[in-house]
Amino acid sequence: MSLPKQVTKAHGTGNDFVVYLDRSGKYEPTAEEVRFLCDRHFGIGADGLIRLTRPDFVSDLNDDQIAQMLAGGARWFMDYRNADGSLAEMCGNGTRAITLFAQREGVADSTEPFRLGTRAGVKILTPKGNMKPYGADVFQVEMGAWRIGELDAYEVTIPGTAGSARGTFVDMGNPHVVAVIEDAFASLPVVEELDLVTKPVVAPEIESDQNVEFVRVDDIDEAAGTGEATMRVNERGCGETLSCGTGLCATGIVLRAKTGIDHWDITVRGGTLRVDVTDEDVKLTGAATLVADITLL
Repeated sequence: MSLPKQVTKAHGTGNDFVVYLDRSGKYEPTAEEVRFLCDRHFGIGADGLIRLTRPDFVSDLNDDQIAQMLAGGARWFMDYRNADGSLAEMCGNGTRAITLFAQREGVADSTEPFRLGTRAGVKILTPKGNMKPYGADVFQVEMGAWRIGELDAYEVTIPGTAGSARGTFVDMGNPHVVAVIEDAFASLPVVEELDLVTKPVVAPEIESDQNVEFVRVDDIDEAAGTGEATMRVNERGCGETLSCGTGLCATGIVLRAKTGIDHWDITVRGGTLRVDVTDEDVKLTGAATLVADITLL
């Protein structure tokens, strides 16, 4: 087994992970080991696995990528795997969970911004402490640049569920299609009644596959420049999750394009998070939790 004996269960607003520190680079997991640990019946159970290690211990990174990590000040790298064992470019909730873990392990300062390497570049996480209404151990993540496609260019359906919605592509370092529903252009059920155990279908097909977000606008305060929304998500490689950080950012970006509102409180099944969008970047603010330390047999 290429796993350490000690791992930790963590989550960011219900998006849960098995995490561990690999100082020496000895514990790069196989896809089979990831699937085992993330299995909710035969393993620990999680949406994904995160190995915190040095950039030069990540076998899929080339020399240029490693140099970019180090030039960006990232001495530590979030090696994230989906529950099915596949590599993932980025996980917004995972950045907060692994940074809280890094603080406990003594490799991140609990009072200073932490520069974390990911396959989507270096992300900067600033600790905010306890912050209403978002919870305890809150971090603001500088998620970086984003790219949006043509509004409503995709049709989104759910096999076995009547109706459809229009979706918009957003590149957050990983691919998303965001469908605003409960409006004049969507005929799917309301957000709470969607069957997201079933993988949504996006047309035209996106070769890389994608996460799909379904969102309802709940309130807009134009004077304050803020909005509130509710979102659910089906993530490629693991199905429906209680929260998706990059998906929340993609949702904020699409809502901004449709409404002109830059700041959103978005409620997912795991809690409420803040998304702040500018032309240059997007920031995600939310809580992180360490649940348990686990000894593997």
